[in-house]
Amino acid sequence: MSEIRLLSTSAILGYGFPEASLAAGMARRPHMIGVDGGSVDPGPHYLGAGKPFCSPMAIRRDLRLMLRAAIGAGIPLVIGTAGGGGGAPHLQLVAQMAREIAAEEELHFRLALIHAEPDRAMLLQQIAGGRVHPLAGLPPLAPEAVDRAERIVAMMGPEPFLRALEGGAQVILAGRSSDPAPWAAACLRAGLPPAPAWYAGKMLECGATPSLPKGHDCLLVTIRDDHVDCEPMNPIRRCTPLSIANHSLHENASPIHHVEPGGMLDTSDCTFEALSDRAVRIAGMRWTPAEQYTVKLEGVERAGFRSVCFCGTRDPLLIDRIDVFLEEVRGIVAEKAAAFGATPEKYQLTFRVYGRDGVMAGREPLRDHTPHELGFVIEVVGATQEVATAVLGIARTNMLHTDFPGRLCREGNMAFPFSPSDVEVGAVYRFSIYHVLELDDPCAIFPIAYEEV
Repeated sequence: MSEIRLLSTSAILGYGFPEASLAAGMARRPHMIGVDGGSVDPGPHYLGAGKPFCSPMAIRRDLRLMLRAAIGAGIPLVIGTAGGGGGAPHLQLVAQMAREIAAEEELHFRLALIHAEPDRAMLLQQIAGGRVHPLAGLPPLAPEAVDRAERIVAMMGPEPFLRALEGGAQVILAGRSSDPAPWAAACLRAGLPPAPAWYAGKMLECGATPSLPKGHDCLLVTIRDDHVDCEPMNPIRRCTPLSIANHSLHENASPIHHVEPGGMLDTSDCTFEALSDRAVRIAGMRWTPAEQYTVKLEGVERAGFRSVCFCGTRDPLLIDRIDVFLEEVRGIVAEKAAAFGATPEKYQLTFRVYGRDGVMAGREPLRDHTPHELGFVIEVVGATQEVATAVLGIARTNMLHTDFPGRLCREGNMAFPFSPSDVEVGAVYRFSIYHVLELDDPCAIFPIAYEEV
């Protein structure tokens, strides 16, 4: 094909988009409609818990509109990292929604599910064979980390999507994938070069985020041999050379070198040309194939159980000595918690102080002013939920009643916005695997299951 038009509805499935923008995009006769389904950005909990970070109600709404549009137009609908984390429960959640929506709307299509949880025994063999390497300064992956992991996913490239499209799937739901990969697959299948294919994916993965004003909305990208055109479908938004160039820097260690499965997208010589006051053409991108194909592994393990409490103060005398006060409370908590068996090695107590340094903590550069009020998040992570909640209760009580010099209020020190004040959050997860796996076959660990819906 000399060109391919791809429509992205939003940054994440479940973030929402205007129906009018979808209709405007479909009027441009796209060859594929899609959306990124998830991200690692919300942290390890959702991967470990097997839950989406967008509400199922919101996911279902977006999915229904996209299914209607794609099936009605006879074009593929492709979603990567389905359900948020891209693990087996996330993928099955969205797949079941698709089946239910199809029954309700009388839609018929061939569905492909691409799985992304690699076999543990295979991973152990690859570790032993020296084919797993650490990222971000982490140590080599130990077999024990694989055994402890609650869930492990591998981030697929475009090849499994290509295989599913060639297998006749009209709706493709994939587990964890590189965000641009579904879009790159559509371009590569059309016979277009990898450089504009991957660049288009970098734009489409976030919907209309490359436009101004930023918002979750629909973006149409037209890809040809040597350039990419971007245009938002909502008339209130516009792409500019600056907004596109700005977006091309995001989520990467380098502003110009974007490492993906199978190679690197180089944007150092890109040019940005305004085609109108709403559309931009990008050219000059290059693609360098990798000597060894690799995919990223993401794994999480359970670190304990969390309980939290929220409170605040505007007592100027307390605020003036808050660091000393918090250390005094910490000491009282250690003594009282040990008395009922929660010794310090069984929990971690954290005070997050908002209004002073709650966002940047120890890296906060502005410390030369005195706030008039402070908010606190008291967090306890314990070996069990019972320990976390018990220690939190002692911490909350002593935040409320610990004395300090000059204290005028003889009642509580803190204001609590909620009752009950203590919230049991549940299991806490931490990232334990952030490595790359060498593959000879890019599809080898991503099995595809087809069904007629």
